Amino acid sequence: YRVCGRGEMHLSILIETMRRAGYEFQVGAPRVMYKQDGETILEPMERLVVDVPEDKTGSVFSSMGVRKGELLQMENIGSRIRLEFKVPARGLFGYKSQFLTETRGEGVFNTLFYGYEEFKGDIPMRQRGSLVAFEEGDTITYGLYNAQERGTLFIGAGVDVYEGMIIGENPKNDDIAVNPCKEKHLTAIRSTGADEKLLLTPPQIFSLEEAIEYINDDELIEVTPKSIRLRKKILNTELRMKAQMRAR
Repeated sequence: YRVCGRGEMHLSILIETMRRAGYEFQVGAPRVMYKQDGETILEPMERLVVDVPEDKTGSVFSSMGVRKGELLQMENIGSRIRLEFKVPARGLFGYKSQFLTETRGEGVFNTLFYGYEEFKGDIPMRQRGSLVAFEEGDTITYGLYNAQERGTLFIGAGVDVYEGMIIGENPKNDDIAVNPCKEKHLTAIRSTGADEKLLLTPPQIFSLEEAIEYINDDELIEVTPKSIRLRKKILNTELRMKAQMRAR
């Protein structure tokens, strides 16, 4: 099914309502609705208005430059700056969370539909890969401890996972297959650090709206009444790697 909505929040409300009603389904990455004007492709544009502290304007300008944003107006309001941009709607996917992080929660973010304009070109989206489980089972602290050395975890210990499930993020732009269910082999000789407790960094937990913003085109959100999981469209590790090689 193709479902149309006004942004990630609108879609997440519908998905959450269905989830609470007992439905189980999967959701792909959101896409904007283009229009064709003769041979010209038109895309939806948003008017973005942000209020930020003076020392946080640099990160906003940098992000808007990457996302094809065009400055329309700049206004001083006391110790804060109000910036108004015209930006492609697809350029705002995932930006709200980034904006709040870059402004340390001090920024105010609002959008309004601006109209359709000629396609603005490619916009680089998420530049980070995924940590993907290649084995089915319950996650073990030892396996997660090894996996967290490769990036940020999205789950903790004692979680049922399956092959192709996304369990974390790789800071580099590549997916890495990991085994969060790996157990430590016991040996007859106890080493000096054998009894040291393995400490896991608290996992990053996504809200439904954040998950919609986060996933790439080759990923899905698995929604059930009890859980929200991220997964690859191709679950089998070998088949997925072959598909990625062909795409390159």
